[in-house]
Amino acid sequence: MLNKIKIMIIEDEDAISNFIATTLKANAYAPLVAKSASESLSMIPSHCPDLILLDLGLPDMDGIEILKKIREWSATPVIVVSARGEESDKVEALDLGADDYIAKPFGTSELLARIRTALRHSMKNISSPAVSDIFRTKGLVIDFDKRLVSVDGKDVHLTQIEFKIVSLLAKSAGRVLTYDFIITELWGPYAVKDNQILRVNMANIRRKLEKNPASPEYIFTEVGVGYRMVDES
Repeated sequence: MLNKIKIMIIEDEDAISNFIATTLKANAYAPLVAKSASESLSMIPSHCPDLILLDLGLPDMDGIEILKKIREWSATPVIVVSARGEESDKVEALDLGADDYIAKPFGTSELLARIRTALRHSMKNISSPAVSDIFRTKGLVIDFDKRLVSVDGKDVHLTQIEFKIVSLLAKSAGRVLTYDFIITELWGPYAVKDNQILRVNMANIRRKLEKNPASPEYIFTEVGVGYRMVDES
């Protein structure tokens, strides 16, 4: 019998945790449920889940604090599933190491898609620690070593900073990178956190890569949070 992928649900509301657990079972995952921070932090080392679904509003500790503790010793993918829909909450969770953030209420199709993406990204890192020299998805090809970009076989000329932005997003495809993270990575830790220069560069990138920049296929905006490259396929 194949070992099922274990997904831990850290959620104190029975109705929600039961719903998620039922959904996971129906899709051949093995759910584990923890209803408090203390329970989850004791279960994670012993059960070694493949992915964690984390609610932020827990009775004994804020979910952000749990995320910090998990990231001190584990790279297990963490998807925050929370009723907190404020941009500041999303940015904080992502900057602290969450792999994704889903605001309640959510659809099961979206939840399962986000889980698949996070697991795929995790497995890719485990099986291939060094990022592949070439990224491909939906007609977009990025050759990191040769610094070449093409769409549907046609070369695309990007400026140096545009190529750096696209490469950074491609190397974390499927994950949301916050504005501050991108600015720090490209311009350094002391750069002014001004999103305008990033938005201008992104507008130029989309004009060059996308068939319809207003409806992008490759790079998506998480409003008020950051950008996400479509997952490699």
